[in-house]
Amino acid sequence: MSRVGKMPIAVPQGVDVAISAETITVKGKEGTLVRALNPLVTIVSDAGQLAFAPANDTPEADAMSGTMRALVANMVGGVTKGFTKKLALVGVGFRAQAQGAKLNLQIGFSHPVVKDMPEGVNVACPTQTEIVISGADRQAVGQVAAEVRAFRPPEPYKGKGIRYADERVVLKETKKK
Repeated sequence: MSRVGKMPIAVPQGVDVAISAETITVKGKEGTLVRALNPLVTIVSDAGQLAFAPANDTPEADAMSGTMRALVANMVGGVTKGFTKKLALVGVGFRAQAQGAKLNLQIGFSHPVVKDMPEGVNVACPTQTEIVISGADRQAVGQVAAEVRAFRPPEPYKGKGIRYADERVVLKETKKK
């Protein structure tokens, strides 16, 4: 059995977990998340803990028990603390501005780039060169951060572009005559 799948998830105070035939719903102070259940995994809830077990002895069920445990653990963490991704703009004249559920970027193109945020994902710009994307759904936050970074990924010669705050860009040496 999967080592990850064997570990139970402790459900903190203020988090409600509802398991139906096809879905699992997790409610907390940061929001509500719903995920479809896999028929290869059985979930047991008792005494404030969630336990996961494969439904049969196939390798697919074993692997899926660990995957479902990790996904539900991310759901519980998301509705209690939430997830954030920080991006940094590097380049002369590169600016970001959050306008409600939209992110307005000026990143060296002849036009501003506007990105609409999906439901449940918030964006903030503490300074003109910082972007903070936050939300309860870890996958959605990471996907939006990757889409914003894809507008202008860091180039390898000067490092200009949009990068993750903890990303280290290795610069190439310029061509010599």
